[in-house]
Amino acid sequence: MSAGDQPEEAASVATVWPEAERAESLARGAALKWASGVFCRPEHLERLGHYRKRESQRTSSIHTRLKSMVQSYLEGVGWGLEQLREARFELREVSHGLKKAGLESGCNAGGVKTLEGLREVSVSHRQLLAAVSNLPRLYSVRGMVSETERLVESRRLLEAHARLMDLERWQDDILWQLHRAAGAAGSALSADDQELVATYFSGVRQLVDALAKELWAVVSSALALARQNPTPFVSAVRIVEREEALDRALLEEREGPAGPGRPLPPGRPRCWRARFFQVLEEAVSARFRSVSYLHARGPGLAGHLSALQHGYMADLTTVRHLLEHCVPPHYGLTGAYLRASHRCLQTHLLQVSAWDLESGEIFAVLNWVLHIYNGPDMMGDPELVTEMQKLELGPLISPEGLEQLQNKYVQSVRSVSQWMHKALQVELQDWQRDQEPDTDHEGFYHTSLPTIITQMLEENARVARMIGEPLRDQTIQMGLHEMEKLLNRFREALVEFGKEHRRDPSNTRNKFYLHYLLASISNCIILKNSAESLQKQQSPRPVGRFSWTPPNPLAALDRAVRRACRLVMDQLLLDLQPFLPSLLTRSWLVQGDPTPKLCHVLERHMEMHGRVRPPCRQRLQEEAQWLTVVEYVRALMQKRLLCRSAEERKQLAQQMVQDDARLREVLQGLEGEGSVPEVNPLSLLPVLADFIRLKDPSMLTLEVSGLVAKYPDISEEHVSVLLDIRGDVSRDIRGAVLDLLEQSAPPLPVGYRPVFADILVPPSTMAFCLPSAKCV
Repeated sequence: MSAGDQPEEAASVATVWPEAERAESLARGAALKWASGVFCRPEHLERLGHYRKRESQRTSSIHTRLKSMVQSYLEGVGWGLEQLREARFELREVSHGLKKAGLESGCNAGGVKTLEGLREVSVSHRQLLAAVSNLPRLYSVRGMVSETERLVESRRLLEAHARLMDLERWQDDILWQLHRAAGAAGSALSADDQELVATYFSGVRQLVDALAKELWAVVSSALALARQNPTPFVSAVRIVEREEALDRALLEEREGPAGPGRPLPPGRPRCWRARFFQVLEEAVSARFRSVSYLHARGPGLAGHLSALQHGYMADLTTVRHLLEHCVPPHYGLTGAYLRASHRCLQTHLLQVSAWDLESGEIFAVLNWVLHIYNGPDMMGDPELVTEMQKLELGPLISPEGLEQLQNKYVQSVRSVSQWMHKALQVELQDWQRDQEPDTDHEGFYHTSLPTIITQMLEENARVARMIGEPLRDQTIQMGLHEMEKLLNRFREALVEFGKEHRRDPSNTRNKFYLHYLLASISNCIILKNSAESLQKQQSPRPVGRFSWTPPNPLAALDRAVRRACRLVMDQLLLDLQPFLPSLLTRSWLVQGDPTPKLCHVLERHMEMHGRVRPPCRQRLQEEAQWLTVVEYVRALMQKRLLCRSAEERKQLAQQMVQDDARLREVLQGLEGEGSVPEVNPLSLLPVLADFIRLKDPSMLTLEVSGLVAKYPDISEEHVSVLLDIRGDVSRDIRGAVLDLLEQSAPPLPVGYRPVFADILVPPSTMAFCLPSAKCV
């Protein structure tokens, strides 16, 4: 190669292999960079020979590997070319063979047409052979069908089924031979041939229906046959198992390698085992329907459920101890009967629940479902518990259905409202009786009202508790709600009773007015104890939502008791009223009247208050104390008696102290029972007596401060009247006392019951008072 050709060759290489030029450029750059780093100093040039030798060795090693790789690639390419040449040669030989076979096939086409006639003759021969071989069977089909019919009619089911199996096997064989012959001829079995065979063996289909009818009749009456002669049932089970085995064998045969082309016999698979359990369930349903429905409604519902229980358990005993031994273990006949019976009971109880049931009928249903059915006499039997757990049948009535039944029960027992209303009407009639109320063994007044109400509510709660706690809680809530409404009407009746008595106190019809008021208070105490007892019986958890607000009978009881106590105090005040105008007058101061008469009235009332049950007895006595003291102080505030001397003040104070002693003697029953209030109203009279008896008027300021400390509700008007009663208070002392009252005015303590708040001071009759004169 000349020097002039070198640029052209370099251009050609660059044009053909640009990657090579780029790689060489990169290699040179890398080498230059490496050399500049290694030989950066003159003394490093001494090792130049060493580096040159090492790089030449590396270069020769790389060239050797490259040559070896190229050589292996070239050998592989050579081997591949050799294989391609051999394949081309073999393809050429195959092509020649195919052409030769095609020529020979064309030459033999005439011979094939000649064999078609022979094939038709062969198929016809096989059909004739099959017909000749089946002639004995075909001739005997009608006779065998007739004989099998007689066996079925005489209930010789096993023999009849054996003959039927033979007939079906013949029919299947004939159909298969025809089908195979048609397949050999290259066509499918014609519809005419199929219809011909079906018509000839039509008696077989009728035999199957007749045998099935007798078979299911035996199964449906199995419960009755088991107690007399279980042999027919055993035969029926054996036939069912034969049919099940035939179905299984035919299906397995058709699923095998030689069976896909063979059709199943007509009417197969029969699935008579599934039909067996279906018939059994229908028989169980019929047994349940056989229980009399004539007296199912009304009082007869409990007897109907009892008949269901006894019939069900009798049949279950028959299944467990007799029929279970007549069937294979895998039937699980007891479980099947339990499942079928459970479904029938669910359907029947659903129908019963839809009836318009009364409370007693609903209780019978709930008690039977929740307790009797799951109790030891039925499904709670230890021998059945395991079986029931396996079946997982669920409840007879769904939770929603049970809730609806319980709500219906609660609504039905709300008829207690009518009974309560009737009892209240009887109570109102008793108030008009011309005799005292009855007394119990402790001597307390009472009537029949609380006994009727208490027994009614307790009985409803007891009956509901037999069903379950939720129903008991709902029933108690309903009862308390009705009791609250009754007490509201009772309070209104008390108000009307009081109005009627005030219109005509001398009416002989109200002769025992106070007695029946006290009996009403005792009745309320009895009802309160009953309400508290019912509330304690309730579960601590919430009882659910109700269509009414939560009842509060205790509040209604308290309102009724307060109203009755108020009426009793009104009657006491009415009896005291004739004697109050004479109290704290000149005649009273001289003769002591009418305090003994007041004490006599109070004593009579206190004796009657003793006929009231605690704690209302103490409440009445306390109210009597307050009423007596308030009326006594009100009489004092009337200024009927103004003292003119120290002797009169002393005499007035002594008389007040004597009255206090008499009143305490009459009202000592309250103190004896340990229920004295924190501020005893009777202690006011000695305090007022000391205020009037005080000799030194200058000490009145101190006395008034003590009086205000004990009775902070006393006003300036009350103190001014007390000063007027003394009759010896100067204007300056009066002003000082009133200024002290104005400056102190302490707030009422918590729980303090005012004494002076209800006592009005009469206006002064003095028109004018001279500034320099002494007011008298």
